Amino acid sequence: MSLLSRLLRPRADEHAPVRKLWHRVVELAREKAWYAVHGLSDSVPGRFDAITLVLALVLLRMERDEALAAQSALLTELFVTDMDGQLRESGVGDLVVGKHVGKLMGVLGGRIGAYRAALAEADDAALREALERNLSLNDGSDAAALARDVRALAARLERTPADALLAGAIAA
Repeated sequence: MSLLSRLLRPRADEHAPVRKLWHRVVELAREKAWYAVHGLSDSVPGRFDAITLVLALVLLRMERDEALAAQSALLTELFVTDMDGQLRESGVGDLVVGKHVGKLMGVLGGRIGAYRAALAEADDAALREALERNLSLNDGSDAAALARDVRALAARLERTPADALLAGAIAA
């Protein structure tokens, strides 16, 4: 095989095992209920909040399953790739994109920790507080209803077998 043909050959998609799951995370984060019912701000920060909320719940599910550990890193890489593209598209210059992505990863990590601790509590008080602290909510938002629906999504994710989760098929 010539050097040119090796260079021009399409590379395998290393993120293929989680690409359907990433698309499902984005799809879930774009559901109108987050904005119309629960009062997340329908803005760039609000949409980022919705994506990190859903992604955090998925990653929390994945961390409890040894079979999904490697794929959780791939899923996080897709998040980074998407955020990098979004920042560049919004006009952030090449020299500071990495810094911005680093901050966004810090936000995601902090939210994973906050949601992990809050979901471990029996009642929704800690979860309501974590959601109010970490999401761009409109005035008059019902954090109690939001917490119930977040806990319900987390339960659906727990009921989803590993292979179905990777395929983006979340249990009902």
